[in-house]
Amino acid sequence: MLYGAAMSEFPRYAIYYAPDADSALSRFGAKILGYDPFTGNDVLVPGDLIMQAPDWPAVIKDPRKYGFHATLKAPFSLAAEATEADLIAAFDDFARMPRAIPEISPVVRIISGFTAVVPDAPSAELSTLAQACVEGFEVFRAPMTPNDRARRKPENLTPRQVEQLDRFGYPYVRDDFRFHMTLTGRLAPERSAAVLAMLQQRFATLDLTSLRIDRIGLFHQTSATSRFQVLRHAPLTAT
Repeated sequence: MLYGAAMSEFPRYAIYYAPDADSALSRFGAKILGYDPFTGNDVLVPGDLIMQAPDWPAVIKDPRKYGFHATLKAPFSLAAEATEADLIAAFDDFARMPRAIPEISPVVRIISGFTAVVPDAPSAELSTLAQACVEGFEVFRAPMTPNDRARRKPENLTPRQVEQLDRFGYPYVRDDFRFHMTLTGRLAPERSAAVLAMLQQRFATLDLTSLRIDRIGLFHQTSATSRFQVLRHAPLTAT
């Protein structure tokens, strides 16, 4: 049977892109989301942002628990025969494997109702990296439970996305992959333009015209009520 009967088990793990902890981009994301996944600590959201959007804690409630990141392999529970030590060793091996390092021009846009940092244009190298993560760590993923699958709302997915959900535990892979570093939860249409303009203005102060996706993070979540935190962070090896 493809799906187990139990609820998702913890801890859960994920392979994310996260910028270096000391980078301006990482600090930007931590301040917007009010959380630093490298330390596991809350971060003070800028006071002027709260003045502009007094309900900001509600706006960031969902993305805050994941930390500032872009998904390469979506959260998963460990397969029965796998251990955390095995996963860490595979993560280190993956980072050491020479590969092309994607480079993007980052911009802030609305994607599926969320505000996020995204590439200004598609990147084949970035898609290749993401799919390498999806497939390379698949051996460590426990089968989806029925509840896991139902939460993905397969009735709202395309046939191809349903097939990918059943194959990889996540529908947005291969041609459906979209690199994005989420900054807000889903916004009401009448709110999107103002929030987008505010975040674009703040992002512009970084003067970040180019971003190398040159490192990956192994994140983990210890319980359903805890936030994701960086377990391992490693630079990728360029060809």
